[in-house]
Amino acid sequence: MDFITGEILYIDKPLEWTSFDVVKRVRGVLLHRLHKKKLKVGHAGTLDPLATGVMIVVTGRATKKIEELQAGVKEYVATIKLGATTPSFDLETEIDAVLPTEHITRELIEKTLPSFMGRIEQVPPAFSACKVDGKRAYNMARKGHDVQLKAKVLVIDAIEILDFNPEQMTLTLRVVCSKGTYIRALARDIGESLGSGGHLIGLRRTRVGDVSIDSCLSMEQVAELIRTTPIEFPDDESVPQP
Repeated sequence: MDFITGEILYIDKPLEWTSFDVVKRVRGVLLHRLHKKKLKVGHAGTLDPLATGVMIVVTGRATKKIEELQAGVKEYVATIKLGATTPSFDLETEIDAVLPTEHITRELIEKTLPSFMGRIEQVPPAFSACKVDGKRAYNMARKGHDVQLKAKVLVIDAIEILDFNPEQMTLTLRVVCSKGTYIRALARDIGESLGSGGHLIGLRRTRVGDVSIDSCLSMEQVAELIRTTPIEFPDDESVPQP
């Protein structure tokens, strides 16, 4: 494999790892394997620490393909807890409100979800990487500042109910959407439309473009691949092969 000229790796991001953690780990193993001090490594699409699933990592000159790679349609499996809200719209922050759920039925959910299909506007979460006056929104939100973000236009191609547990009041959905969609914000908006509030308690990205979760390697498998696969060096590189 030629990691300097550029390779594309499909990784199943572990829970609680940041996207930066994944890139840092891949870069570290590569630098050790290549006996180099620097190498470009990036990712095509951020995943929150509390999410798992498909993450595309690129090396070397393949980093030029990041914009193209992250433009692909995304697919997620998301689990929403109805009847309670959090400031971050997920489990990063504590519950700040509890709302009634006695009126929630599968039929009501089925009637509500079509309003989120197609071209919609969505206000990103305050706890997000969006920038406000040059600062990351999540840094401001974590300091208690009031963060106002503008709505963005995005496309939801499909929403499918995979499971609804009326006793636990949890709703699991398959969502197919465009780049830039915040599933946490979708959980917030669905909860509001149902009149119960809601927040995300589980998220797995199962597809990015043509890359499915079945094509992804664990972090351990990626590290082993880098350590054991014969390395190709471009002609203009004077670094000896380990």
